[in-house]
Amino acid sequence: ATNAARMRLAVGPNKTLLEFGLRRSQGPDGGVSASRYSYVGGFDGTSNALAGMLFGMKVGGTHAHSFVQSFSSLEDLPSRDIELPDGSMVDFVDIVLKYRQQLNYKQTNTGELAAFIAYCQAFPSAFLALVDTYDTLVSGIPNFILCALAMFQIGYKPIGIRLDSGDLAYLSQEARIMFRKVQEKFQIPGMANNLKIVASNDIGEETLYSLKQQGHSIDTFGIGTNLVTCQDQPALGCVFKLVEYNGSPRIKLSQEIKKVSIPGKKLLFRLQGRANFPLVDLMLMEDEVLKYGEPAPGARITCRHPFDPTKRVVCVPTTVRRLLEKVWDGGPTREPETIAEVRSAAMRELSSLRHDHLRFLNPTPYKVSLSEYLFEEMHKLWKQEAPIAELS
Repeated sequence: ATNAARMRLAVGPNKTLLEFGLRRSQGPDGGVSASRYSYVGGFDGTSNALAGMLFGMKVGGTHAHSFVQSFSSLEDLPSRDIELPDGSMVDFVDIVLKYRQQLNYKQTNTGELAAFIAYCQAFPSAFLALVDTYDTLVSGIPNFILCALAMFQIGYKPIGIRLDSGDLAYLSQEARIMFRKVQEKFQIPGMANNLKIVASNDIGEETLYSLKQQGHSIDTFGIGTNLVTCQDQPALGCVFKLVEYNGSPRIKLSQEIKKVSIPGKKLLFRLQGRANFPLVDLMLMEDEVLKYGEPAPGARITCRHPFDPTKRVVCVPTTVRRLLEKVWDGGPTREPETIAEVRSAAMRELSSLRHDHLRFLNPTPYKVSLSEYLFEEMHKLWKQEAPIAELS
């Protein structure tokens, strides 16, 4: 989900993201869980039909290269006809070949053209062609254009193309130029902008930022391996630490500051400022909240760095929101949210953060602080438990 959220931030809110990672996912239910959590993190859909059925996710994808390779000529087509929206039949091959003659696209691979025709016949309302089986610019896109023009003529709306290799930025821009030329020649309003360009091929977070920097004309990204395997952080670096026993706070000390635990049962609150951005997340001990109440809007609240006593700040929040809620206590304590509700909450939280916290390079660290009470309790316990070395 985190990986998906980072990729959503990379492309922005208006691009479509599809999870294509079923064959790369790990674990006994890896394919389904990867689809679910990528959706939570901001992806729009999946190629995993089972996940789509289980969670109500949008399912999308294209045909395989092997489908295109299985055709050698137009004679491989079992039929020349296609069913029109009104239920009647028409010779679709004849229409496609007329456009081939008009555009002089005689150099395209005929087997690939036959495959695209067959796909149109099978899925007339969902024609999205994989165009890089032989040559993207010389054959794949021209063959798609021929079928797309024929589909427009008989009353269908083709979806677009998928690029799965090569220079994705360059190829997407060239494809859009070709669409515009055909739109002008045949006077089909909106064709060039309405046809979708989907890109795949080992895309990751860095690739998404690079494509944005180069400039491209891609509408949708299909991402698999680099999404579901989390190659930047293949293992989650967290461990279990005891923080309370029999009602007493406990602490784990270490020579490495990052391994020192923060003791006690805690509650977490987000303090937001006048600009409606979060200022800091503040941890308080549970018994502290029971004694003194939750932090309140408008109050002057001292926030302490967990380990550096010289780093402190006073926050005067306009709003305070409790972040930690108990959902399990020997059993569920409330009805779980739907996957759509979880996704909506994740997108809302991301949009609430300042841009500098979310940037790809050198992001501003987000502050998580301790209350004055928790800071004092932690360091008192630290002194109590730390042995004093004796030098001689």
